[in-house]
Amino acid sequence: MRVPLSALAALAVVAATAGCGGTKTVTETATATTVRTVTFTTTTTTTASTTGAAEAAPCTGGDLEARFAVVAGSAGAGNIVYSLRLTNVSAAACFVSGLPAVTLLDQNGSPLPTHASAAQPGQATAARIVLQSGAAAKADARFSPDVPGIGEQHTGPCEPKAYVLRVTAPGGGTVAAPINPPTEVCERGGLSFTVYQSAG
Repeated sequence: MRVPLSALAALAVVAATAGCGGTKTVTETATATTVRTVTFTTTTTTTASTTGAAEAAPCTGGDLEARFAVVAGSAGAGNIVYSLRLTNVSAAACFVSGLPAVTLLDQNGSPLPTHASAAQPGQATAARIVLQSGAAAKADARFSPDVPGIGEQHTGPCEPKAYVLRVTAPGGGTVAAPINPPTEVCERGGLSFTVYQSAG
């Protein structure tokens, strides 16, 4: 008995199916990872000081308080030393420089003969002394209170007594420095000044 080929093919399919033992299902899980980049920017603000020496202006008469007083123990050989002290009483820094520009005044505020010169000519005459608020500069003056110069009288005071030293400030204006004690300044008001320096 001949079996048709189509029937044999059908039997083969059934046998193959029976031999597999059923259907196997495989599950695959895929995980996706997302990376997020966050950038932080830091801003630094720097504040610069504008009150340094380079920004200081010349002191004016209104910035300063002054006094001109004897240096204790300095009298000798017909000379004496008085010290001029300038204090910055303003809120801002300012500077003084070189030799003091001064005029001696009598008790009534009238000018007296005054001849200020450098104690050491040509030495540091352009030094700039910056004064913060409350700081002081000084310059010392040597002179004769009782030895007459050429053309001055030799009996009695050589010159009228000076009570105030008027100081011209580098930035304009003047400041009055009371003289303590009041004194004659011989040789037509000859004052030998050091340059300004910090009073500490």
